[in-house]
Amino acid sequence: MSKDPLNRYLDCIAACNACVVACQHCAASCLQEPDVRTLARCVALDMDCAELCSVAVALMAGDSEFAPALCRVCAQACRACAQECGRHDRDHCQQCAEACRRCAQACETMAA
Repeated sequence: MSKDPLNRYLDCIAACNACVVACQHCAASCLQEPDVRTLARCVALDMDCAELCSVAVALMAGDSEFAPALCRVCAQACRACAQECGRHDRDHCQQCAEACRRCAQACETMAA
């Protein structure tokens, strides 16, 4: 009986799913801020990061040969999003930055 290949992805899938939620919440919250123009890059990176994390989850769940390559790209997006969100003094941005840092680390580990 072979070991389920999905097991090797479980930590990364969990981190990616948490990042999707944090990024979507951050983007939605930023759009409600009175100074939304100053948060445009934050929102754009939140959306990119959430989308890449979602695709990474799908590829890992399917044990795709492309999962490691996408996880490398996902880690880059997560790092950029964490850096941008970290610049903003809002709870939702700080929570998103932390989720993105955790996801970047998990994706880098998985892709190695």
